[in-house]
Amino acid sequence: MTMDASNHRRVPLGVVAPRDADDLAAALAICHEHGVPVVPRGGGTSIAGQATGVGVVLDFTRHMNRVLAIDPQSRTAEVEPGVIRDELCSIAAPHGLVFGPDPSTHSRCTIGGMIGNNACGSHSVAVGTTADNVLALDLLTRDGRALRADPGGSGLPDGLRDAGHALVDAHAALLRTGMPKLPRRISGYALDRLLPEHGRDWARALTGSEGTLAVLTRATVRLLPVPAARALAVIGYPDESSAAEAAPGLLPLRPLTLEGMSQDLIGGPDPGRRAAAGALLPRGGAWLFAETGGDTPAEARARAAALCRAAADGAVAGTVVEDPTAQRSLWRMREEASGTATRAADGGEAWPGWEDCAVPPARLGAYLRDFRALLREHGLRGVPYGHFGDGCVHVRIDFDLLTAPGVARYRAFSGDLARLVVSHGGSLSGEHGDGLARAELLPLMYGDAVVDLFHRFKDLWDPGNGLNPGVLARPDRLDDNLRFTPLPREPVPVAFGYPGDSGDFSAAVRRCVGVAKCRVNDPGTGVMCPSWRVTREERHSTRGRARLLHEMLAGEVVTDGWRSTEVRDALDLCLSCKGCRSDCPVGVDMATYKAEFLHHHWAGRIRPAAHYSMGSLPRWLRLAAALRAAPPANAAARVPPLAALAKRLGGIDPGRDIPPLPRAPLHRRPSVRAVRRPVAGIAAEAAAARGDGSGPRAVLFPDTFTAFLSPEAGEAALRVLGAAGVRTSVPREPVCCGLTWISTGRLDTARRVQRRTLERLSPLVEAGLTITVAEPPCAAALRSDLPELLHDDPRAETLAASVRTFAETLEELAPEWDPPRVDRPLVGQTHCHQHAVLGDTADRRLRERAGLTGEPLTGCCGLAGNFGFERGHLEVSAACAEERLLPAVRAADPGAVLVADGYSCRLQIAQLGPRDGRPARHLAEVLADALPADGEDPGRKG
Repeated sequence: MTMDASNHRRVPLGVVAPRDADDLAAALAICHEHGVPVVPRGGGTSIAGQATGVGVVLDFTRHMNRVLAIDPQSRTAEVEPGVIRDELCSIAAPHGLVFGPDPSTHSRCTIGGMIGNNACGSHSVAVGTTADNVLALDLLTRDGRALRADPGGSGLPDGLRDAGHALVDAHAALLRTGMPKLPRRISGYALDRLLPEHGRDWARALTGSEGTLAVLTRATVRLLPVPAARALAVIGYPDESSAAEAAPGLLPLRPLTLEGMSQDLIGGPDPGRRAAAGALLPRGGAWLFAETGGDTPAEARARAAALCRAAADGAVAGTVVEDPTAQRSLWRMREEASGTATRAADGGEAWPGWEDCAVPPARLGAYLRDFRALLREHGLRGVPYGHFGDGCVHVRIDFDLLTAPGVARYRAFSGDLARLVVSHGGSLSGEHGDGLARAELLPLMYGDAVVDLFHRFKDLWDPGNGLNPGVLARPDRLDDNLRFTPLPREPVPVAFGYPGDSGDFSAAVRRCVGVAKCRVNDPGTGVMCPSWRVTREERHSTRGRARLLHEMLAGEVVTDGWRSTEVRDALDLCLSCKGCRSDCPVGVDMATYKAEFLHHHWAGRIRPAAHYSMGSLPRWLRLAAALRAAPPANAAARVPPLAALAKRLGGIDPGRDIPPLPRAPLHRRPSVRAVRRPVAGIAAEAAAARGDGSGPRAVLFPDTFTAFLSPEAGEAALRVLGAAGVRTSVPREPVCCGLTWISTGRLDTARRVQRRTLERLSPLVEAGLTITVAEPPCAAALRSDLPELLHDDPRAETLAASVRTFAETLEELAPEWDPPRVDRPLVGQTHCHQHAVLGDTADRRLRERAGLTGEPLTGCCGLAGNFGFERGHLEVSAACAEERLLPAVRAADPGAVLVADGYSCRLQIAQLGPRDGRPARHLAEVLADALPADGEDPGRKG
């Protein structure tokens, strides 16, 4: 709770999660009695610093998060402050209603936070700001007294209401002339809403007060009807200034959105994402996203086409997107810009601070040109985007906030930009509030007289300055409390290479900018973050763990560095699913950070038992195979006292069953003996590949799980590859990706294992063979972890580039082969490491060609290698599986095929799923079973 999504950091005394309004009132009274400041907090996605604070932070997301009532007739809802905006919308959806404002964090920001900041969103040209959709607020004062703010102020104490009206009336002329009239004026207090001509609307006046006046307990908000159909006009322009200048001319056509973004933001720093994103867009260097609605798809399409026609003179291209999936992909680009903009393609870092200035829409094009010139003058870079229809611009700028000269330049630029915004008739904040980032500069916008009224208004409500001090009224300096100040100035010694962060672990941790996509509750949106969705505790989110690592590096709150038990305990429930590596807009890789931490934390000390048992799993399984110990080991596992003893010694949760060992590992199976050449060794395989062309084209990597726990998957892969005409060999010498040692933080051992693998496979890679890996997490480890751990060996990248999944091998080496038709529905799970690192495009195409209908679920099965077996993890592991995977398996049609390429996923289904005799299988097994018998036509071979 020391940070939000801003550049700022303030350390609180503690966090209180009140259960109801009475609980909150008691907490406020105690804090008031002891002179302890209080800061209300919602989702913590504020980017101006107002959700950080000293004293006590009030977290409403844990308990005060209910939708209390929906009234379809009056189109209103009553909600508690911790309600997630999208959860309110999902409850209102059956009535055809929605809460209109939708900031880019709509899937995790709270209604209370939106009211505190007067948040807006992409649809504000049609629905207005949060203040335009708030009808009444139930509040508690600093000392815990209850009151209600609504038009007229009848629910306020007479003295407070009358004093507020008197203050406004005494300075009515100043408020009528000194408050800019523009759609996105969010800065300061909205005192002009208390003028008689505005109905003395106390609810609107208090919206946007950033928790500095009172604490919200309940809000009555307006709901709006949802269009029956939507279309999206995407209009390309040469640059963002051209798009900005065109936007006002399109407003008379009443689009639902008018958003602008440039080429620099498309897909973020990841080349694959950029390519996929670019395929959806028309020509241009910048685009306007103009959404339209209608009673029918034809009506929505016609309105979007009219926007394209109206824009034709200045645009270079335009298209109407009707497909809902394509629309979601385009909106995802726009909504993730606040994260992707923090990392440039060249690895440079960029930060908020001047994230949402707003000017009159007609001035936006001229303002952007002046803004670009100001950036050049200060030697800075930034990519503007945002709500062009409202004249509101978002931007992340490459401020140097780590050094004193860099901070000085940040301060100088801030003053110059504030003056530029004011010169264009704008507001310092157009959406996210002033917070710690801009409040100091409010006199430049309003003048001293209006700002003095802000201070006096604050004093009416909070005379002791106990509510969010330092924000809005009598603010802290904008360069105080910067979160980077306590970080180490030199890189700390680490094991991984962190190639995207120049080898600097601190820079890797700084990737987390706090936009909190890891706190999305919907498991259907991706893999990240399964432990958060189960526990709903901030420390078990990707963001929470990154913040703890930040504090560990800072050394002020977490003082024992790598030995920290607080960090260790927070990382304990990280499943190392790597979902954040792909789902986080800036690619935070908590699995790698966890492995790095465990490496240092346990250095020179006795580790937990699971690190020796499951962390050394390849070693033990290889030994068991050599001793032909499968039958006695399986028999012992069926004897309860012996099984309990083994689990106790191995650090395995007593509720888990020890999986049986196959009678023969992969290397002793007939199919493997058949593809091995008479001459043993890697060198012989490489020589054959270089020879007459009759040698192997691919190598089936005998990963630990396939070789020793699920050899039937390896046999099936060999059979299918052979049927497709792909000559495949299996190495005789042991090779391993090092995954189990990585996941338990034994990185020195992992490096030795990987280096041996690199030595043995490099000749095959140099000979042009494809390294095919049936087990997705092992393929991911070879493709990502190996080059990051062996960053000093250029062969590591070469090996990583040669790794393919089973489906990728078929697609590349046998593109003309027709797989056997299965023609059955499919239920299953895409392994989280495949989702995060490898992608499943080839798998999707292969399944489609085989007639397997339906899509595997995206998520984490909860077993996650050693995680689900470690003592104390069973409850969380099972809860993760119960989110989507197990319900889908139970509901599967009797004729459906259960497919899961990851051994962990198959084992989780076997141990926790229905005992109906249907095992989950690798895709290779499903295809192998459908191959024709010997003598039948096997299909075309490439």
